Amino acid sequence: MKFGQVTDPSQIDFTIPPSPDRTIQLLQRYKNDEPLAIFIGCAKWTRADLKGFYPRGTKDELTYYATQFNAIELNATFYSSPSKQQVETWRDKTPADFKFFPKIPQSISHYSRLLRTDEKVEAFVDATVLFEDKLGMAFLQMIENFKPKNIDRLAEFLRKFPKGYPLSVEVRNQEWFTPEIAETYFLLLEENKMTNTIVDTPGRRDMLHMRLTSPTAFVRFVSANHALDYKRLDEWITTIVQWKEAGLQQLNFFIHQKIDVETPLLAAYFIENLNLALGSTIYIPQKTVNSGSIHI
Repeated sequence: MKFGQVTDPSQIDFTIPPSPDRTIQLLQRYKNDEPLAIFIGCAKWTRADLKGFYPRGTKDELTYYATQFNAIELNATFYSSPSKQQVETWRDKTPADFKFFPKIPQSISHYSRLLRTDEKVEAFVDATVLFEDKLGMAFLQMIENFKPKNIDRLAEFLRKFPKGYPLSVEVRNQEWFTPEIAETYFLLLEENKMTNTIVDTPGRRDMLHMRLTSPTAFVRFVSANHALDYKRLDEWITTIVQWKEAGLQQLNFFIHQKIDVETPLLAAYFIENLNLALGSTIYIPQKTVNSGSIHI
């Protein structure tokens, strides 16, 4: 993810702000004894983006990826709405506990800007529901110049979106995050039982608003390719523990990182330490080194 990149990450204040009172109050309404559902993955599974991750001789990247992670942020669907056959192929290559988080196609969010998209939404939903129990949650990422002056258009889109199909929403224009407008936007998501996407990226700290609108946290973490990434992930673990205690029901956490043979796998670090903090048992992915593999 190039969005939010900066030249010198050491100049950025990466401190995670405290959760707003509204977030804690919302979570407390959902507090129960059910275990926290945790899904952690990368943004892509291709060998080109995860160099050094796949063992030599790997024939099918998704099949192997799904042995290491329990989720994928499926950005491939942004460029083209998948066919039913494609969804079934992806579904059948993965184990029963694996989840797909497909991105709403750009034909809906960027080209049409949510106008006259009923048929496109129907095609996307009709295909992706074939993930069946492996459907995690779709996410809508609006084009950066989509501004609050079009909030009525967004409201109508969310109102008409198929009920029962889980959706997270991400707006990017800076105008959305002024206090009064942000509050209106967050309440719109709450009213429609939609999840608010949180983006932790170096150059856009305004998107780290820490406001939840459902008992699900959908976090997109963008590596700064800097040692500070580990401290950032440590802070996220502290926040997630607090959210779990308040009543968080589901965590969807995706790490955007382009790795090569010499690059540590941040997801492995994050999962190992999250397991220690929560007492969870999420599998810790391995990173291949020559013909073998090691835990990072």
